[in-house]
Amino acid sequence: MAGALVRKAGSQSASGGARAWAAAFQQQESLLLGDHGDLGFEKSGGVRYSSSLAVSGSHRPVKRGTGGRSSVSGVVATVFGATGFLGRYVVQQLARMGSQVMVPYRGVDEEWRHLKLMGDLGQIVPMKYDAKDEDSIKAVIANSNVIVNCIGREYETRNFSFEDVNYGISNRISKLAKEHGGILKYVQMSCLAAAPHSSSRLLRSKHAAEEAVLQNFPEATILRTAPMVGVEDRLLNRWAIQAKKLPVVPIPGDGLSKLQPVLVIDVAAAVIAAIRDEGFSMGKTFELGGPDVFTVNELVRKSI
Repeated sequence: MAGALVRKAGSQSASGGARAWAAAFQQQESLLLGDHGDLGFEKSGGVRYSSSLAVSGSHRPVKRGTGGRSSVSGVVATVFGATGFLGRYVVQQLARMGSQVMVPYRGVDEEWRHLKLMGDLGQIVPMKYDAKDEDSIKAVIANSNVIVNCIGREYETRNFSFEDVNYGISNRISKLAKEHGGILKYVQMSCLAAAPHSSSRLLRSKHAAEEAVLQNFPEATILRTAPMVGVEDRLLNRWAIQAKKLPVVPIPGDGLSKLQPVLVIDVAAAVIAAIRDEGFSMGKTFELGGPDVFTVNELVRKSI
């Protein structure tokens, strides 16, 4: 079933895909928890990739401890979309290295309660906000030096169109991050095949978000991901559920479209690598895919 495929994909991706990319990142970085004690962004060879933002003393990372959940990494991160599929894994990996994580949410308390257990006492800070209100966004990033934007939607609702979610919110957050003056790292999540002339409104809005973020915050890192799989994914699990309830599994088109699914844990590791590297990723776009390419038909057969 879907769970078996996820475990299998996880074992394969350890030697390739996004995890290999994250490992390569760490060969070029001096870790945030290392001897520097700050995010100097100095790369070997004397080339300095420093942020042009003015950094106030209150936002400069100060580390304490030997590393780990009960240490202080110096990272104070606001993770937009923290209650979503990818966001919870990003929060978990930030918390395990001793970071304080701001968790903006707009629903009920039950949406973030499971995240509180991922960090030490007081390290996971839920904050209610309105993504359309600039003052509300300013409040949740006020004390942060890192922003990760995992917000995205694969379908439209009555209140939010693709443009509202994928472009409008990203544009608003990145603009306020630039005005903030103390944001040292900004990671924007996007998706593969995002292009200005795509036939998909979703992909066009994703590309528009990338351009807006880089215009507002040129030092931002863009991570384009293939479809993500994991325990809670809405790809393999959906087909597995349909196989249990229906005599046949409906497949869009001819089922020959190709996908390169990537394990969500590997994508979260890539986000952490982008935060911890010393300038290698700043202002760049990276594409994250798994080690294997499947057709939709093949994935459906594996999931059922």
